[in-house]
Amino acid sequence: MISLFDLLVLSQIPNIGPHRLRNLVTHFEQSSNIFQASAREIATVDGFSKKLAVTCVQYFRNSQLDEAKLFAERQLSKLNKIEGDSITYWDKNYPESLKKIYDAPPWLFVRGKMRSEDKYALAIIGTRSPSEYGLVMTERFSQELAKLGITIVSGLARGIDTMAHQSAVKTGGRTIAVIGSGLDIIYPPENRNLSERIVQHGAIITEFEMGTKPDAGNFPRRNRIISGLSLGVLVVETDVNGGAMITASMALDQNREVFALPGNIGAKKSRGSNALIRDGRAKLVESVDDILLELSSKLRPLLKDSTRSANRPAPELTLFEKSVYDVLSDEPRHIDVIAESAKILTSDALVHLLSLEFKGSVKQLPGKLFIRV
Repeated sequence: MISLFDLLVLSQIPNIGPHRLRNLVTHFEQSSNIFQASAREIATVDGFSKKLAVTCVQYFRNSQLDEAKLFAERQLSKLNKIEGDSITYWDKNYPESLKKIYDAPPWLFVRGKMRSEDKYALAIIGTRSPSEYGLVMTERFSQELAKLGITIVSGLARGIDTMAHQSAVKTGGRTIAVIGSGLDIIYPPENRNLSERIVQHGAIITEFEMGTKPDAGNFPRRNRIISGLSLGVLVVETDVNGGAMITASMALDQNREVFALPGNIGAKKSRGSNALIRDGRAKLVESVDDILLELSSKLRPLLKDSTRSANRPAPELTLFEKSVYDVLSDEPRHIDVIAESAKILTSDALVHLLSLEFKGSVKQLPGKLFIRV
């Protein structure tokens, strides 16, 4: 059994960050076992030196442990007061996509509900001072994606984040707000009403302790969770030094897709998103279909019965294109396998596949792999 109370106590040990804490608890399997462990046993855990192991044992044997327990009790009391909940890294309902990042938080404080369908999520982020164009585009993309059942993830900040959440809620879709403060401190304060609506249509989550203020240093840590929860990140508008650029960088490190809307080349608030496109770090997006095409293999279970897919007319294909199209499936297939199955030369198969890709019927993946769209 993994106890949040124990995790909070253990988090107070000096030099124990999220990564070491996860290793420690995973090694001992039950959090309560750690307090009875010897320094020799703790030193076998990845990331723990003999010196740090001794520090842990000494911590368990002195008055600091009582102080840590009091801290944990207060945290749980504050969480209960706002009717919050928690999810630990070892719980079955901990988001699988977030669990796969290097520095996944050992726990999340939650208001609202995290659901299994939230694995189909896209982050929409950008500047706190967007243009009218940025707001209109955010509203359009958020609503269209939410209508398809895709959860909209953002950071509850002013500007793009706020519009992303509002638009998802307005559509009746799901949205998750990842905040850079304690769950009991909503920032900015004008989003308190919005936060209550988000709780009814998704969740507000944070790794930060109750009572933590929204200090500037918290937001880069917050951003890795935004991207970690998502299949991809859409950057609407941002300057080159904006917080959205940090999230985009983290998304790339986490092997997530990054998308960006092109902006006015003379506008400062578009310099970051334009640079992402120019440098090849983000895919240029002009419509929701650009995102769906790129994420088609990951979203297919969600979209296979959607109106968008059901109403899409069958592609008009030549006889040769159809011979290639018919041997494709939802699973990636190599060009050589496709050619062999279609009983044509590889060079001819490639010509027809490129034609099909132009028609939006096929998507090419790295390594000369192709899937049906």
